[in-house]
Amino acid sequence: MHLNPYGEYAVLMATSLANDWPADRAGVEQRTRDFGMTMEFSEGPGDHARIRSVIDAWLDVVDAPDAATRAALLNKQMAAAAAYPQLIDHDGEGWHLHYRYETTSLPSVLEAVISVGTALHLAGRGTHRLGRCAASPCERVIADITRNGRQRYCSVRCANRDAVRRHRARVS
Repeated sequence: MHLNPYGEYAVLMATSLANDWPADRAGVEQRTRDFGMTMEFSEGPGDHARIRSVIDAWLDVVDAPDAATRAALLNKQMAAAAAYPQLIDHDGEGWHLHYRYETTSLPSVLEAVISVGTALHLAGRGTHRLGRCAASPCERVIADITRNGRQRYCSVRCANRDAVRRHRARVS
C-alpha cells in the first residue's frame, strides 16, 4: 500500500517533530520512516539545525492568528520549497506524486513535504484544524484529523485535566 506523504501524514509528522524534537539527525530520519517516507538521504552539514528551522517556520503557521495569515505563511513556504509536481518511483515499489526534486537534502524535502502537506490538510479539512492544545499550560501542537473537526486537546489526559479545572471553577 502506498500512502501519500502529503496532507494528513505530513501534518502528523510535523506535529510529532514539533512536540517531541529528536536529539539528532538520525532521530529525525527515523521519525520520517515512522510516517512512511522511504527515501535515503545523504547527511549534510547542519542538517539537524536546518530541520529545526523548518519546524520553527511551520510553528509560525500553527500559531498564525487567522486563516489569511496562515495561508500567506504557507504560500511563502511552498514557493521557497516546492518543485513542480512529478511522478516518482524512487524505491521501485510504484509511481507516486512528489512536490519536490528527487536529489534534495532531507531538510529541503521536509520543508516541501510539510508545507505542501499542511496546505492540503488545511484546504481539505479547514484552516481551524491546526493549533495548540486548549489545556493550559500545555502548548503541544494538535493536528485535527477527527471526523467532526472539534479536537481541542493533544491527549485524553489534557482533556480530563481541563474538564476537572472547569468543574472546580464552577463548584467554587
